Amino acid sequence: MRLFLKARGTPLVAAIGLTLAAAPAALAQSTYPDRPITFISDAPPGLSSDVATRIVAEQLTVLWKQQVVVINQPGGGGSISARAASRATPDGYTFYTPSNSTFLQLKGAAGVAPNLPIEMPRDFLPVGFISVQPMLIGVSPKLNVNSVAELVALAKEKPGEIAFAATGRGRFTHLTMELFQARANVKLTFVPYTGGPAAAMNDVTTGRVGIIVDGYPGIGGAIEGGLIKGLGVGSQERLKEFPDLPAISETLPGFFASGWTALIAPVGTPDDILKKVSADLNKALESPDLLARFVKLGLYVNKTSLSEAGDFVKKEQEIWRPILEKVASEDTNK
Repeated sequence: MRLFLKARGTPLVAAIGLTLAAAPAALAQSTYPDRPITFISDAPPGLSSDVATRIVAEQLTVLWKQQVVVINQPGGGGSISARAASRATPDGYTFYTPSNSTFLQLKGAAGVAPNLPIEMPRDFLPVGFISVQPMLIGVSPKLNVNSVAELVALAKEKPGEIAFAATGRGRFTHLTMELFQARANVKLTFVPYTGGPAAAMNDVTTGRVGIIVDGYPGIGGAIEGGLIKGLGVGSQERLKEFPDLPAISETLPGFFASGWTALIAPVGTPDDILKKVSADLNKALESPDLLARFVKLGLYVNKTSLSEAGDFVKKEQEIWRPILEKVASEDTNK
């Protein structure tokens, strides 16, 4: 009681002080953004996720009438860019655009940096998604299969005899086929091609390797040109640009394998700013110019609320964790 009596006038004074302090903050948020914004990308210049980030940045620059500058900080499996972004002032003027690989790593595994994988909301706050790139599964014409169901049946007849090409061990293309094997209950043989799909294409077309997996930029042209057969796409449903290419989930329910690039913010970024950026990002993703440019790159949009973005990432991490653990276990036992 004595403490209350001594501080009797404090509540009114404090209230006035808080009101005065809040006024500039409210004014700042109502005019946000009033200076350039930085997007830190974990991708090197020219990679599809970098190109997508720059396309979105262009749209937001027009919308905000403030320049959105993309800074590339690749390396360390995403750890370098994650460290830089996490140290940024959480004032709404620096955001991070990591690919899904920075989220889909196994904590403590060999080669994984201490600050990875990213966990939200511990490390960053979700805002939304820059782009989504579904994986495509193609096969050699010499494999004589015309559907995912036929591929699964053949793989069960010949366990371990059918090989698949992917860009490297632990890369998302490799993980996609590990998920495929787990869901289909089949055994395939992994053949890594560090030079990407171009390096593998001759072996696939001649039948030395039966299967190849990559995004549209990697194998879309070969499918459209008839060099390989497209069996399925890792999106949740068929893509309107490729209506005759089934979603793999039509055969393996729940199957989803798409690379994605998120937009996230340093912890402490004000909620009002997060909500505005999320809403404006979704507006930018409706741009006809953006959509047309995305399709040419095999990219699609995923408009979400703040909570939906966080839930999506959490679900992805839950789906891929057993696959990551399997790959890590195999590496340990070699």
